[in-house]
Amino acid sequence: MITLNIFKMSEQDNLHNADGKEEITDQLESGTTVESQQENTNQPPTNETDVDAVLNEIDASNAEDAEDEDNSERHSIALKDYQELSLDELVIELENLLKNHKVQAIKTHVEGIKNEFNDQFNTLLEEKKEEFISQGGNEIDFKYSTPIKRAFNDAYKEYRSRISAYYNGLEKNLKSNLGTRLEIIEEIKALTDDPETSMNSKYKAFKDLQDRWKNAGPIPRDKYNNAWNSYHFNVERFYELLHLDRDLRDKDYEHNLIQKIKIIDRAEELAKDDNTNRSFRELQVLHKLWKEDLGPVAKEHRDLIWDRFKQATKVINDKRQAFYDKQDEIYEKNLVVKQEIISKIEALATQEVKSHSEWQNKIKDVESLRNDFFKAGKVPIKVNEATWTKFKEAVRAFNRQKNAFYKNLKKDQFDNLSKKQALIEIAEEHKDSEDFDTVTPLMKKIQGDWKRIGHVPRKDSDKIWKQFKAACNHYFDRVHQLRNAASAEEEQALLEKQALLNEVKAVELIGEQKEDLATITGYISKWKTIGRVPGKKRKIENEFNAVLDGLFNHLDMNKKDVEMIKFENKLQDLSSAEDSRVLDNERTFIRKKVDEIKAEIIQLENNLQFFNNPDKSNPLVKSVYDNIKKQKDALEIWKSKLRKIKDLY
Repeated sequence: MITLNIFKMSEQDNLHNADGKEEITDQLESGTTVESQQENTNQPPTNETDVDAVLNEIDASNAEDAEDEDNSERHSIALKDYQELSLDELVIELENLLKNHKVQAIKTHVEGIKNEFNDQFNTLLEEKKEEFISQGGNEIDFKYSTPIKRAFNDAYKEYRSRISAYYNGLEKNLKSNLGTRLEIIEEIKALTDDPETSMNSKYKAFKDLQDRWKNAGPIPRDKYNNAWNSYHFNVERFYELLHLDRDLRDKDYEHNLIQKIKIIDRAEELAKDDNTNRSFRELQVLHKLWKEDLGPVAKEHRDLIWDRFKQATKVINDKRQAFYDKQDEIYEKNLVVKQEIISKIEALATQEVKSHSEWQNKIKDVESLRNDFFKAGKVPIKVNEATWTKFKEAVRAFNRQKNAFYKNLKKDQFDNLSKKQALIEIAEEHKDSEDFDTVTPLMKKIQGDWKRIGHVPRKDSDKIWKQFKAACNHYFDRVHQLRNAASAEEEQALLEKQALLNEVKAVELIGEQKEDLATITGYISKWKTIGRVPGKKRKIENEFNAVLDGLFNHLDMNKKDVEMIKFENKLQDLSSAEDSRVLDNERTFIRKKVDEIKAEIIQLENNLQFFNNPDKSNPLVKSVYDNIKKQKDALEIWKSKLRKIKDLY
């Protein structure tokens, strides 16, 4: 095993050092510079038997790290399959990277997140645009944004700002360090060529220059290999000079040989490791130690140990290549799965559907298939873009069919709107009529017609209902006024209720729930026994209920129980009304509330489907769940009220 001091470099580093002087000279004269060709050092060269290609890959990665010695963290951050993440999850991942890692270490990750986010958001944008146009909107007026898009833009803007500041500060240091290293090379040249200084003094000065070189700091990646090659060339020139003092030279040769054999032993151990990515990253460290920390060995050992090190390197890369071949097989299987999913979506897009409920089921099916697509894993890179494009087109085709259906549905709703507006005209035309015998049957008929006409656009529904209801109520109120004069008993009841109302307003609860509840229910019982008041004075019922609300607020009671106590009191008044429309209207109102709340719950539950694996720790998801619970609690209360009023019939 290599001693601990050999592994002081970061986990990810570089190249072979050809100990032969001729090889270094050739590289220096040709001006060869190996720049980073591949951001992702996990991708092996095309030809698995080409050791030189592997060495060049290691060179390129270490050259990139040489630009920032504190940047080895980029190899320890896992690259996720961002296609599996939703828009929300992509933003969370980006924010976590910015929070927990150095900005220079996450470039590849951020670009992957950005590309996937843009793909998904653009697809969503196109869907929303098609939906907008299908509903009659003008393309030029279309605008769409979401909080998650703004959150992504803010996070990416922060990344751009921080990476820009980082590189601005780095550039100056790189140039300064490069100048220092070039000065050291020149000093080694001068020391080698100095005929006056003793060999012991030269050796001591040379060791000092080596220490200065190790501590000189990072340099630009495009200067890295030339600088190191020049340095090693001049180091070897100095060692050639040491033949005059064999003891010093042989001592260094022996030390370097021992350390390089330890490096080889470790590389051969790594060749047996099944974790190919980890092995390859540590192999990069070994190559960097070989090149940067150690000098040459005796000529008779140079080719032997270098060939042995290259062979270990080849074994590690061959295992790595085999791993990627196996990964390719998995990717091919993933491709088959994704193609099947696309075919299912295409089939759903061609099926004829004639009802809203069927479409809602199909929408859920497509959303489920969409989630399965993202979970299916990576596909071969050569077909990745084409597969993604085909998937998006299949989803778009489905959405076009869906939007066409709802566009026709909208047309039917507009027809229904016209029919109901015609009924409103009839109601308003006759609301002040004095011919009660003729108009009363007519008004009842148009009320029946109204119920039989289907849905209208939601934005118009409440407005036209209020118009129609106001005209009908106006007419029947007049009928009621003419046929039912307030009786003396109703006037007396009004006086008694007013007195009781004043008494209730003045009551002060003692703070004991059981006794306070008994007090309140006692007043309710008294109120019920008094009887009806004149129709024009029925607002006193609302005043009484408002006072009850204030009293109940002081009690720690279940909301449903409170609501039902108050509702039973209200029913007492409604059921005693001579005009049956009063009770009918209340029942219609409650049914409408039940339907509205059910629709709201369905919409909220559909919203949850936009989250992949919804987690209540996500504030957005939690707020949806809280709202669903609130709506379900309200639904129970309204259903209980509906059952109560049905009992009266």
